[in-house]
Amino acid sequence: MILIADSGSTKTDWRLIDENKQIHQYATQGISPYFQTSEEIAAMLVKELLSQINIPLVNLTINYYGTGCGNDEKKEVVAAALKHNFKNAIVNVESDMLAAARSLCGNEKGIAAILGTGSNTCFYDGKIIVANTPSVGYLLGDEGSGAHIGKTFIQAFLNNELPEGIKNNFTARQNISQAVILDNVYKKPYPNRYLASFSKFVFQNIKEQYLADLVINCFQQFFEKHICKYPNHKEIPFNCVGSVAFYYSKILQHVAETNNVSLGKIIESPIAALSLYYLEEL
Repeated sequence: MILIADSGSTKTDWRLIDENKQIHQYATQGISPYFQTSEEIAAMLVKELLSQINIPLVNLTINYYGTGCGNDEKKEVVAAALKHNFKNAIVNVESDMLAAARSLCGNEKGIAAILGTGSNTCFYDGKIIVANTPSVGYLLGDEGSGAHIGKTFIQAFLNNELPEGIKNNFTARQNISQAVILDNVYKKPYPNRYLASFSKFVFQNIKEQYLADLVINCFQQFFEKHICKYPNHKEIPFNCVGSVAFYYSKILQHVAETNNVSLGKIIESPIAALSLYYLEEL
């Protein structure tokens, strides 16, 4: 049996392939070893994942792909939680970037990117990641992500830079103040998720030219700081996974063309492609 996880900061998609090659689907909150300890992750898994699984787990291998798992220290935070709850399982922990590359490119080389709550990119040679621009989180980077779009929007709101119509629409729909925003960003857990939540308002009002330009600017920073730094970015396709890439695909296409980059696949989530990838191994 194979348990597959694709985990971002906001949500985790799980697929269990049983001995009859039947696929079972589950979902939990996101997991981040930068914000959670092994103990916290383990407790969440008991409450949100194990409570959903109602079949015996035999000869289980777990293939977990997650945000924040780019180094051995953070991989071990997640691995320890999984091993605690799945005592006899073989546990493999890799970055969500590898999941994105495998789901987007398969066995072909290409540039793969994640645009969700956070962002990340790599050059994939069809088997492994051979180059990766650094993903340094929502405070220092994550250009083009939901957190970046939300942060840029909320900065404009706090600095009284929003056009009056957009500001009135926003305040009418949100019971919000500077104090509430600062408390969520600086004191409460998961500030990246909080900032990314404002991307929903931006998308719902994307016909406003100010907001369209805001997203274009965020994506342009993403291309300049990441995609255009790959030497062959004009020769090979750029592929992207994640909710921000999926819902803002028309703007992403426009910015890619502006930078002479050929846009390939855009998918919302890699979990379906990953399930097929592992089905072929059984």
